[in-house]
Amino acid sequence: MATEVCTHTNLRPTLKVGSEGPAVKQAQCYLNNSLTNTELTVDGKFGPLTEAATRRFQECARITVDGVIGAQTWSHLAFFANSPEFAC
Repeated sequence: MATEVCTHTNLRPTLKVGSEGPAVKQAQCYLNNSLTNTELTVDGKFGPLTEAATRRFQECARITVDGVIGAQTWSHLAFFANSPEFAC
C-alpha cells in the first residue's frame, strides 16, 4: 500500500466556499498534487482560489463541476493525489 501523500485528516465532509479546518487543508493538498501548475496555500480556508482549483479539477476529471468537494470529488482527488499521474 502506498503512503498517503496528504495527512491532515481522514474526514471527508462536504466542503464549499466558507468551509474551514483540517479537511480543507486535506483538499488543498490533494488539489496541489492532482493539478499541474497549482500551488494553493494549504491554510484550511476554502476561498475563491480553492474553489477555482476545485472546478478545474472537476472539469479535468470529467465529474460534476460545481466547485463543491463532495463524495465524488473526494474519491477522484484521493485517487489522483496519490497517483503518479496528474488529473490535468
